[in-house]
Amino acid sequence: SKLAALFEHPLYNTPVPEVTEKDKLFVVNPMEKFSLHSSGSDEWVSSSKAEALLPTGKTAYDTYPTWLKFHIGINRYELYPRRDPLLPTLLRDLATQRIVSSVQKSGGTQLKLIMTFPNYGQALFKPMKQTRDQETPIDFFYFSDFERHNAEIAAFHLDRILDFRRIPPVSGRLVNITKEIRDITTDKKLAKTFFISPAGNICFYGECSYYCSTEHALCGKPDQLEGSMAALLPDKTLAKRRSWRSPWRRSYHKSKKAEWELNPNYCAQVRETPPYDRGHRLLDLIDMAILDFLMGNMDRHHYETFEKFGNDTFLLHLDNGRGFGTHSRDEPSILAPLQQCCSIKKSTYLRLQLLATQPYRLSDVLREALAADPLAPVLAEPHLQALDRRLGKVLLAVGHCLAR
Repeated sequence: SKLAALFEHPLYNTPVPEVTEKDKLFVVNPMEKFSLHSSGSDEWVSSSKAEALLPTGKTAYDTYPTWLKFHIGINRYELYPRRDPLLPTLLRDLATQRIVSSVQKSGGTQLKLIMTFPNYGQALFKPMKQTRDQETPIDFFYFSDFERHNAEIAAFHLDRILDFRRIPPVSGRLVNITKEIRDITTDKKLAKTFFISPAGNICFYGECSYYCSTEHALCGKPDQLEGSMAALLPDKTLAKRRSWRSPWRRSYHKSKKAEWELNPNYCAQVRETPPYDRGHRLLDLIDMAILDFLMGNMDRHHYETFEKFGNDTFLLHLDNGRGFGTHSRDEPSILAPLQQCCSIKKSTYLRLQLLATQPYRLSDVLREALAADPLAPVLAEPHLQALDRRLGKVLLAVGHCLAR
């Protein structure tokens, strides 16, 4: 296994800073047992107030479902640890746990559903919009592209292979539109949009600002539909997140250009603007640009951080559905933060060099990681080949900076 060998490599075993209580997203009393409120509400309550306890393990922590352990493990430095024993279980839960509720997620240009499991865990379901071998048409603007379920799955694994670990776990899943969406939804607006197509397939389209109409309906075969299931982050009422506008955001206008596209010295002014004027925020942004370039994702207008950790923490790489749309061409402008600032984390650079070598070739390790997903093959082969080509271009850009 190239993947196992990669994770054994010294570059993937560098020590993480010591995590103190103030570095944890949640501070939990380890003696406190938690239980599901038997009244049927989806609250977690202290066992002293609960009417019925879950089967208890040796410690209270053993009684928590995997999604709750994932939330409790989040800290200032990482969304989940490198050798996270929870990861296989969490991915399996996303793929197999019974769905007890599905409602449409509000906001956004395309339809997404929130699925709830019997243990009160929740996942964000993005349905399949296009097949593996379809490429985004060359005349499409990036902001009118579809969001792809397989891009969400591949982005999670790629982010882990780069050792960023800033994307919540995602698994592919085959969902039964009739039993797991239509028959159990309490969302009246969503319920009104189901119909049977002329081909006899069950379809629905939901309500949203852009791609929710009968022309963009999602149809099963006859009611089986592929999608990505992403573990949800803790509710914002429990863990506030701050949304930051990316300095290299595109103009989202059909003819106007953004300032960074016109000013070659743009990075100089970013470096003087908080929070990029100190700490590692700018370097984290460059990490994100490299991830986006490898995936071909042009749609990174915002990023988020957990408010509790202030400016000294990692960036969350959320919403990656517009990646992996084209394999036949690369978009060099995505690398603008790297090229204009000529800065990169040494650890990131060393890992990129490693992933360009034969024993740990990026396409090989990602192919292996994706082979375990229920919807494998997740990416068409040309997308995997494109990763190696793009990685070469990232290293070339760093080489130009070093020469300068």
